[in-house]
Amino acid sequence: MLNKYARAFFTRVLTPFAALLLRLRVSPDAVTCVGTAGVMAGALAFYPRGEFFWGTVVITLFVFSDLIDGNMARQLGTSSRWGAFLDSTLDRVADAAIFSALALWYAGNGDDLLLCAVTLVCLASGQVVSYTKARGESIGLPVKVNGLVERAERLTITLVLAGLAGFERTFSVPHIGVLLPIALWVVALGSLVTIVQRVITVRREAAEADAADAARNGAA
Repeated sequence: MLNKYARAFFTRVLTPFAALLLRLRVSPDAVTCVGTAGVMAGALAFYPRGEFFWGTVVITLFVFSDLIDGNMARQLGTSSRWGAFLDSTLDRVADAAIFSALALWYAGNGDDLLLCAVTLVCLASGQVVSYTKARGESIGLPVKVNGLVERAERLTITLVLAGLAGFERTFSVPHIGVLLPIALWVVALGSLVTIVQRVITVRREAAEADAADAARNGAA
């Protein structure tokens, strides 16, 4: 849901920076790789220690690479299947690092196995949300559904509330640490709903495609 509006806004904002990188002869693939590495470093270096504020700051700085690399490719006129594949694959790696790091916190000093389990549900369901669309499209279906919680929503909810929750530990602001558990529950439940939405959509589209194929074969 956020993709439609936020991506257009940030594309306009980041276009001058993307143009600058191109003038410096930086490639879109390099931006993709550096951005993913930065997200992983920010998540794994800070979140397992409960440093949610600074971890979120670092992750947010690098997560915009997901918009910059595509912008650069469009300016170059060189959008490619390889670039799309690399970007999508490394998105999954970055997401896994974020939720794995949060799970490590709850399995360790966070001392909450229930929230550790919820975080693992966020991790797994987020991967499945992406897989359902990719797999549906690979068998020739349009998968015309956005879903309740896609990647943009997962990252926005998790990073914003994790950053706010970090104020409690970093700046001694009381009673806001609960925001991170709320974020994880919302993302976990929303991702499961999105999986169901996409499965239902793919089932309907598959039935329609099979019926159209049968009609064509019968006519032949």
